[in-house]
Amino acid sequence: MGEVSFVDVSKRFTLRVDGVVQHVQALDRVSFKVADGEIVALIGPSGCGKTTALRVAMGLDPSTSGRVTVDGREVKSCGHDRGMVFQHAELLPWLSALQNVMFGLEMKGVRGAPLRETAEKYLDLVGLKESQNRRPHQLSGGMKQRVGIARALAIDPSVLLMDEPFGALDAQTRESLQAELLEIHARTGKTILFVTHDLDEAVLIADRIVVMNKGRVQEIMNVPLGRPRPDLGIVRGTPEFAETRYKVWRALHDAPTAH
Repeated sequence: MGEVSFVDVSKRFTLRVDGVVQHVQALDRVSFKVADGEIVALIGPSGCGKTTALRVAMGLDPSTSGRVTVDGREVKSCGHDRGMVFQHAELLPWLSALQNVMFGLEMKGVRGAPLRETAEKYLDLVGLKESQNRRPHQLSGGMKQRVGIARALAIDPSVLLMDEPFGALDAQTRESLQAELLEIHARTGKTILFVTHDLDEAVLIADRIVVMNKGRVQEIMNVPLGRPRPDLGIVRGTPEFAETRYKVWRALHDAPTAH
């Protein structure tokens, strides 16, 4: 199971800039749910609270009020029921791709033969079996992200949290990994909460899109594309894709400029 629920989640940061205390309302009573096995994309302008919401769900930042639950259990800290993929893979440079994936498993307490077997299984899942002994500096940006995805999946989380994982990649690599992510989702059925700035990406991969603005949920819309989505090039050419993309674009451009 992997149901995620945000219930009136607010997050307020207190900053000190040049000796002046400032309060920033990053999230303001955010509520939405992600069903088991669903892919939900969070989209909105920079500073709208997307990444903060993801960090609260992971347990990296506590909410100021409200709560996030995973399968009914309140998130109070990081846990192995959630795996996170960052915009940059954050691999340990002195370890090979295989060892980076094994490191995540070791943190979960996996030992012995299953440690290597599981790491190899998930590297194979993301197409990196032949590159498992390379260190990060020997990998392309897309390959590094594949290792990050394998590391997150290897601990078998209920929920995969992805913070613009393809945002720093070139267009061709990005499209390749979008298709690969959908294939992984079809094979594993993982619940995915995915942050992106890219309208096309949100529509291509998600079942629903949560449009955020100034820390609030502005609108939630369904993506009527169905699954599986084996050929994203064909998907891009459908009327449903064009209509949904326009709806998301309109929601972003109609966003209020102030609370």
